[in-house]
Amino acid sequence: MSDTIPGYRRPAAGTQPAYLYTAYASTVRRAPTKPLVLLPPTLSEITGPLFGHEVVGPNDNDLTKQGSGEPLGERIIVSGRVLDENGRAVPNTLIEIWQANAAGRYQHKNDQHEAPLDPNFIGCGRVLTDNEGRYRFTSIKPGAYPWRNHYNAWRPAHIHFSLFGPAFLTRLVTQMYFPGDPLMPLDPIFNSIPDEKARQRMISSFDLETTLPEFALGFKFDIVLRGREATPVEK
Repeated sequence: MSDTIPGYRRPAAGTQPAYLYTAYASTVRRAPTKPLVLLPPTLSEITGPLFGHEVVGPNDNDLTKQGSGEPLGERIIVSGRVLDENGRAVPNTLIEIWQANAAGRYQHKNDQHEAPLDPNFIGCGRVLTDNEGRYRFTSIKPGAYPWRNHYNAWRPAHIHFSLFGPAFLTRLVTQMYFPGDPLMPLDPIFNSIPDEKARQRMISSFDLETTLPEFALGFKFDIVLRGREATPVEK
């Protein structure tokens, strides 16, 4: 008996970014030039092995406690749920985030943007969703930064999300944006998703229930894994 299982359904038209989007310059170099060959996943590929779930520490979801002091910038709390296409919770999902600091710089050797580094902010964290699919991060609101895609190009403030399900291949990578950012209409990555409603699903919403008095503003960002309401992926 073969261990090959049926493939996943294709996403709804317009809800995911195209491989080639000329306004996003790097896609011109990396997009496939020939039709894709779609291979059905095997049972072993989507059921294991798990990756990283066993190394999540109790404070890994608090990016403000990574150094010897308080990081600079506006504290924020990002919370939400991971859901399937029918609105059911997806528990035990490993969520990893990474982001720039308040000045718009990543703590990475390849980031040579002339903005200050913050020794108390590494810019990455991880958490497992609970039985209701809920997650929560405490962080610093990231700054915008230049990225040389075109003249005077600046990325809107954003946080990268990576979600791992029951196997290494069941992964989703996306970006979360903040409401009201004037750079979003100018950003080729954000606008590479044709459908307006799908683009809006990458924008968090201010959430008073998540907001902690006199400490941090809260933002809500739910992630839907499949179906017509699926969160767009990053390409």
